[in-house]
Amino acid sequence: MERDCPASRTLLLGSLAAGTADDYSDIDVEWVVPDREFGACLARAEQILQGVRPVAAMRSDPDFRHSDRRRLLFVRFAQVPLFWRLDLSVRAESVADDEDYDRDNPRARAREGEWSRPASALANATGAVKALARHCPDEARGLLDRGFARIGEEPAELGVAAGGAAGRADARWPAAIARLARAAARQEPQLEPLAEEVVRLSEEYRDMGR
Repeated sequence: MERDCPASRTLLLGSLAAGTADDYSDIDVEWVVPDREFGACLARAEQILQGVRPVAAMRSDPDFRHSDRRRLLFVRFAQVPLFWRLDLSVRAESVADDEDYDRDNPRARAREGEWSRPASALANATGAVKALARHCPDEARGLLDRGFARIGEEPAELGVAAGGAAGRADARWPAAIARLARAAARQEPQLEPLAEEVVRLSEEYRDMGR
């Protein structure tokens, strides 16, 4: 990315930067570009990333969809574990250190229909599998609840068995994850292959939260 825009800089964020990443961690990267090149760099981002490996899908965080100096791109590479999503923060140099820039600006947000609720819900299903693999059932429950709400579906009834500091997820979790994934795909049929991949992933990790 720095080769494509020589005046830009990139840096790792999150667990990779802190040295605390595990097998389930996202890849968090920030790309700081000159203000005058923000739009052009943003337009080339997917093409640049295709040079790393094929991009299966890319979507923008709706909170900053129309921001003039800040975007957050969620990138899924082909033939890469679903856990390893790239979260690419693209920022203009002038607001690189301003964590609150456009955070509360309603004009920066996507309008209804400009972002995919089903794709976002499906990302929550993936996140729930990750949370269970990390033995965090409360986090998984929250992700599923928000995912179901996002697409207007009834939340799952989930039990948490007693025992252990955080409790153990019961056997209903894989079914709940599958229901969310498939409900998202019904609303947006092109998501069906990804939804079935998430279902398979939940089966693979079904015992991780127990």
